[in-house]
Amino acid sequence: MKLKLTLLALIAGASMVAQAQTPAAAPAASGAKAAAPTRAEVKAEATAANKAGTIDASNTAGSKVEKPVKSDKSRADVKKDTAAANKGGKLDNPDADGSGKVAKPVKSDKSRAEVKAETADANKKGTIDKNPGQPKN
Repeated sequence: MKLKLTLLALIAGASMVAQAQTPAAAPAASGAKAAAPTRAEVKAEATAANKAGTIDASNTAGSKVEKPVKSDKSRADVKKDTAAANKGGKLDNPDADGSGKVAKPVKSDKSRAEVKAETADANKKGTIDKNPGQPKN
């Protein structure tokens, strides 16, 4: 049995070595397409097409994105419009005063030890969810 397995492994190894040493068949002999163009040829072709204007930059690689529309407003005008909308309450702000800045969190009046004691007590009573972010089954 060991002799058969050894011979099988030897034959399989020899056939793999024999396949690795045979030269690849020429594409013309097998009737396949000609060899792929080199990188330099592709770059030259792309450069020529780009100069001729036949490449549409807004649709490269099959994307469906259209060319961006150029704005007729300056940056300063846009900033003024945004500031006016912000003061008028038209923008969704995370704060109450309309300044656009998020308020600082309120400081707690409890010490760390007090918070830990409250948490331990609530945990013993079972009023704290074990996984509050997870759905209950």
